[in-house]
Amino acid sequence: MMPAMSSLELDTRLTDLAAPKTRRGVLISAGSLALAASLSRLPLDVAYGSTPRHRKDPFALGVASGDPHTDGIVLWTRLAPEPLRADGGMEPRPVEVRWEVAKDPGMRRLVRRGRATAWPAFAHSVHVEVDGLEDGREYFYRFTTGAAASPVGCTRTAPRGRVDELTFSFVTCQKWDEGFYPAYREIAREDHDLVIHLGDYTYEYGIANGVGPRKPQLPPEFATETDTLERYRLQHALYKTDPHLQAAHRAHPFVVIWDDHEVVNDYTGDPFWFSRRTNAYRAFYEHLPLREESIPRGPDMPIYRKVTWGDLAEFSMLDTRQYRSNPPCGFGEADRCPEAFEPEHTMVGPKQERWLLDNLRRSDARWNLIGNQVLIAELDHDGDAGDLFWNDSWDGYPAARTRITKFMQRERIRNPVVITGDWHSTFANDVKADYEDPRSPTVAAEFVAPSISSNGDEEIYGPYYGPMIPFNPHIRFFDGDRRGSMKARLKRSHLEIDWRIADRVGDPNARVRTLCRFAVESGRPGVAQY
Repeated sequence: MMPAMSSLELDTRLTDLAAPKTRRGVLISAGSLALAASLSRLPLDVAYGSTPRHRKDPFALGVASGDPHTDGIVLWTRLAPEPLRADGGMEPRPVEVRWEVAKDPGMRRLVRRGRATAWPAFAHSVHVEVDGLEDGREYFYRFTTGAAASPVGCTRTAPRGRVDELTFSFVTCQKWDEGFYPAYREIAREDHDLVIHLGDYTYEYGIANGVGPRKPQLPPEFATETDTLERYRLQHALYKTDPHLQAAHRAHPFVVIWDDHEVVNDYTGDPFWFSRRTNAYRAFYEHLPLREESIPRGPDMPIYRKVTWGDLAEFSMLDTRQYRSNPPCGFGEADRCPEAFEPEHTMVGPKQERWLLDNLRRSDARWNLIGNQVLIAELDHDGDAGDLFWNDSWDGYPAARTRITKFMQRERIRNPVVITGDWHSTFANDVKADYEDPRSPTVAAEFVAPSISSNGDEEIYGPYYGPMIPFNPHIRFFDGDRRGSMKARLKRSHLEIDWRIADRVGDPNARVRTLCRFAVESGRPGVAQY
């Protein structure tokens, strides 16, 4: 039998296990008593951690829930009474956290409760996978530690069987220093079943004091670019201090995927980025309501996954960063080269591509939605004058795109809709089976969400992309420079999407309005009206 370890020795061992000694790393659990038991026969109070006295609110980063199943949900918090310090203001020892789930916001009709451990090795974050819940219903939850209690959050489990309606918003690109989050303020107030985040939850860039609408005054560490684990943790914590983002997380379950800026701009699966990925993926997991299956293994983090909403909708959430090839025609804007059509160049990797196609083929859902980071519809930059494209999008991987779109056509996939982030612009597109063929049929609709705040109130992409739109008749709507979100109401007969736009993001209290409405009719692929 191994000798018993102290709580500090155990956390040191956890940190050591989590270090990426090889590319594959080691799978560990942030709050698992099974792991603790495998390392040492700890007394229960040591295994769960101490019960501290907090001089400041340890729940300064709020609470969140995510990845709903029919019988359960993930609950998240992180203890950080001083969130803009590298250690969050916590001592380097595990801490006991209690959690409760109830049927009422007053937390009187409890249905589940338990204890978890906030380990220093995972920045004192807590991920609780609650099961044994009823499907398709609302629940309320909270955490406590010592005498401190978190705000009460609201969440929802996924339904089984026939479902007639689903309401959700999809969002992207929330650069903290370029604007406030009025879109989240409105999302928190509205009735939603869930929120889909399509990436760029944080940005890796340094933040200059006194610059931008927030006029930040931050510790000097924030001026440097994000690359170390401690720096990624600080960046996530800073973003999480926003009250409107916290309110949206507290009000609704989130399904979150990443794009590039959670690590570094335009990164690919190139091993050059492994060290930085290791740090970024760890901090991403620590700060979001993700299941244990997504715990990072060094520079690898399995995050693509499926979310099902009864028989109405199935979401295939893609990872278009971790497994992609370097773009064969070069990065950024460049002429298309013959190598782009070689089949080995991939956006999502062979395994994930097979997973996606199998999901679509086997799905019994009435609507099949694909959560995607970058523009899947073609965006020809110069029409007949040349062959110029932006290679960070699916335009850089036309063979991979054609495999998917022709599969949708051949297999007659039921009501496919792509929801996309990244672009800091709004698009409503007809997705074609083959952009090399002008007569190619429409196989899906794509809706690209505006940014929450990125690029602020500047006008950049309207003048840049606007002249290209006439070269692309399948683009049914475009707007380059307004910030907000997309709110979707999915029914059996049709999908309605409201384009929800803030008057400006330089003001946290700015009005948010529906400026346009899009629709897709069941059985008729593409954008039906706007």
